[in-house]
Amino acid sequence: MLDRKVEDLKILFTQEQIEQKTKELAEKINKDCGTNNELVLICVLKGSTMFCCDLAKHLKMPVEMEFIRVSSYGNAKTSSGNVQAIDLTLPNLEDKNVLIVEDIIDTGCTMEFLINILCRTHRPKNLKVVTFLNKKMARKVNIEPDYYGFDIDDKFVVGYGLDYEGYMRNLPYIGYFE
Repeated sequence: MLDRKVEDLKILFTQEQIEQKTKELAEKINKDCGTNNELVLICVLKGSTMFCCDLAKHLKMPVEMEFIRVSSYGNAKTSSGNVQAIDLTLPNLEDKNVLIVEDIIDTGCTMEFLINILCRTHRPKNLKVVTFLNKKMARKVNIEPDYYGFDIDDKFVVGYGLDYEGYMRNLPYIGYFE
């Protein structure tokens, strides 16, 4: 049983703000990548599913979507810093344009792990990172996304794919508990 309730959430970003920011990010990616170049989106499950799907709707180039699963949170409210590869099954990405799609980058450990694995084992032509939320103050490694939606401070956030003990991913907004 959850000890927190949806009614206790404070809204950080509304559904409208999320939709607008996602469109803005897609416009930047369209401009940078070009609409004639194929792009492989690697959606980091489970948290970035909503963001990845919404982003893909606004991309104008041919897009292939792939899904991987890693974990550094478990049921905790902060990243453990230990990245567990649950499923990294991917097709051949050699000489392809790849965009890792993440919900939040905080410590940077997960992203560092993914970048190292992809560069070492798949050798993409270009590898970029987009994250919806950028929690710079929690960084433990020197990782900066190529694109990000919002900077946030040290709040535990839920909604729009982000969860609390597996729940609340379905909320159309991003909220936090005080």
